[in-house]
Amino acid sequence: MAPIIEMRNIVTRFSETVVHNGVNLTVNPGEIYAILGESGTGKSVLVKEIIMLLRPASGSIRVLGKDLSQIDYRQQQELRRSWGVLFQFGALFTSLTVAENIALPIKEYTKVPNSLLQKIIREKLDMVGLHSRAASLYPSELSGGMIKRAALARALAMDPKLLFLDEPTSGLDPIGARAFDRLIVDLRDALDITVVMITHDLDSIFTIVDRMAVLADKKVVAEGTLREVLASDHPFVERFFKNEYISKRFMGKISSEESTQKAGSSHVQ
Repeated sequence: MAPIIEMRNIVTRFSETVVHNGVNLTVNPGEIYAILGESGTGKSVLVKEIIMLLRPASGSIRVLGKDLSQIDYRQQQELRRSWGVLFQFGALFTSLTVAENIALPIKEYTKVPNSLLQKIIREKLDMVGLHSRAASLYPSELSGGMIKRAALARALAMDPKLLFLDEPTSGLDPIGARAFDRLIVDLRDALDITVVMITHDLDSIFTIVDRMAVLADKKVVAEGTLREVLASDHPFVERFFKNEYISKRFMGKISSEESTQKAGSSHVQ
């Protein structure tokens, strides 16, 4: 199956500052893919390049089979309908209700009648675990967790094939963060979408991420599953993952998985 996103030899400059110098990464359909790295490594910049808010100085980006440098304005608009974005702090319009926020992309790209629009809004709220009463509330009347879910409902408004999440669990308490993780997995499975997320949340990385790219030294220094990334000896990977707590936790997970596999093999025999 062809990759859903491919970035090859991406170079990004802001004036004399080089942010990326030869970034390569591949996102496969249906996976939850994380972009990791220290502050200033250009994680959000990469996502902005994928969703055509920025253009790299050089290199190629393919999304859903389209070379972003080779498509015209009409094709760009069609492609934009294929993804949704959840920004770090929700980025809801404070002067609009939750329902009006969700309706924005639908009104921008379609001409559905109001009766259908209201049905879609109710469906999206239910999809993210919000009661229909939330539709009439303003962002200032929402808790942090509700803001995340309302913004996620807006990101899902156009039934996207791709979902981009910028630090989706930041600002949430541990219980709320884990509930949001479960929601992401449930949505991925139910809607058959691909998720690309920027995150520093180790619990998310250990429990819901399928593959990841680690940014350092202006490029991707490790890419793959958690096991494959942990095999890297890059200093940032060492600092980020390989402390005593993380090592014990991961090894426990590996031991559990291997025990399950062995038990299954024995049962088959």
